[in-house]
Amino acid sequence: MFSRIKSATLQGIDALIVNVEVDMSMGLPGWQIVGLPETMIRESKERVTSAIRNSGLEIASKKITINLAPAGIKKHGTLFDLPIAAGLLASSGLYPANATHGWMVLGELSLAGGLNPVQGVISIVMAARRAGFKGVILPFHNTSEARLVRDIDIIGVKDLTEVVGFLKDGVIPSHPPAIRPKNTTDPFPKDFSEIKGQNIAKRAMEIAAAGRHHILMYGPPGTGKTMLAERITTILPRLGYEEALQVTRIYSLFGILDQEAPLIETRPFRAPHHSASYAGLVGGGQGSPRPGEISLAHNGILFMDELPEFRKDVLESLRQPLECGRVTITRSKQSLTYPANFMLVAAMNPCSCGYFGHPLRPCICTISQLQNYRRRISGPLLDRLDLHVNVPPLSLDKFHADGSSSECSASVRRRVMDAVALQTKRYKGTRIGYNSELNVRALREFCPLSAEAKSFIIKMAEKMSLSVRAHDRILRVARTIADLNAEEPVSIAHLSEAAQFRALDRDIR
Repeated sequence: MFSRIKSATLQGIDALIVNVEVDMSMGLPGWQIVGLPETMIRESKERVTSAIRNSGLEIASKKITINLAPAGIKKHGTLFDLPIAAGLLASSGLYPANATHGWMVLGELSLAGGLNPVQGVISIVMAARRAGFKGVILPFHNTSEARLVRDIDIIGVKDLTEVVGFLKDGVIPSHPPAIRPKNTTDPFPKDFSEIKGQNIAKRAMEIAAAGRHHILMYGPPGTGKTMLAERITTILPRLGYEEALQVTRIYSLFGILDQEAPLIETRPFRAPHHSASYAGLVGGGQGSPRPGEISLAHNGILFMDELPEFRKDVLESLRQPLECGRVTITRSKQSLTYPANFMLVAAMNPCSCGYFGHPLRPCICTISQLQNYRRRISGPLLDRLDLHVNVPPLSLDKFHADGSSSECSASVRRRVMDAVALQTKRYKGTRIGYNSELNVRALREFCPLSAEAKSFIIKMAEKMSLSVRAHDRILRVARTIADLNAEEPVSIAHLSEAAQFRALDRDIR
């Protein structure tokens, strides 16, 4: 007897619908799974047979052929356990073969017949909704996550017997949702008011947050670079629902969501160590390529401390995502694209020992060591960082003398949100969200300059030996500064302030 169950497999961030075709025929009893299954799927035979037996159910002892179509695409994961079991039971006559019509089925079976949670549920449910399915049958532990996708029915089941009860008799399992006490902790335990001095650096952080500009801080150890980076999320606008769903969807691929409160509502802050591998930061790995830290930082912050200490190939791989907000991982048989629209916050010392230019501590680096250290960051990568800000040391007498409290994050965030609102209104009807996304044509349209301003930026670019890309980034930063000041035309004052944050174009080469 033949049956067909609809399921899915993950292809990058998206899901591809898969037909799980089960055929029972006369012949020597045995199993055969075809359709490019990976090892985890081939091992499902033992899990499925044990789960069916331990659930008090039986299947006919016949020749069993299971095909995963389309057969030309490699399938991976353990989510095919449940659709295979459902197909076997349908082919054995336990319920009509058309009982699963309109439903997508997925889940990993335990040997006792229970269902374990699977990864990538949000992407799969989105694919089911686009394809017009009535709903999705999946493990109960994934229910809260799946229901983040609206306008599709979700049936959460705890074991195989509940699946049979639903498909055979239409009994919908009823499980009380997990109740979590209301979270009363402060979502932002750190605040800008804790940072004394460094007014120029805090101003740069505000500009970066308002226009989602990439920023590089440089200065000796202990000057507050890490403190500034850790607090930038406190001045960013909150995630909207669609942005939050995008972030949650990526974390779902890793299976690291809190199933009692799966929606990620705060902007991600990822801080990989400088020893991170290419696959760990950008994505990849053996088998099906997985997203890396830059994708986990989507719609949030990627903080790279000790930037020159990262491997050269890792740093150069950031060029594409910094420009277009996504990363494409290519292998011999497939090419996958993951979202990576993050804001890069980087920090570095001025030299290997860290004290070049320090007013009190002497630098022990040779000229050759200094040049080699600075050359670890290539010119093309440096061009893609909108703001370069020096974070100088603060003397202890000034630190203790400054008894006044700095401006709090909430106050800065209000100005940032006002600037973001101006950008949202200006770019309505376009694909542009922030000033950092302005291309050459959009710069001419939304950032027109007076004759005096044009003359100023041309002379400044010649004096600083700026590339065309660096010139355009100054214009984008100046546009953000004008928005923070609630001023529409970009003036010489805005350009001048923006140019101050390109110091490394002169100093680091």
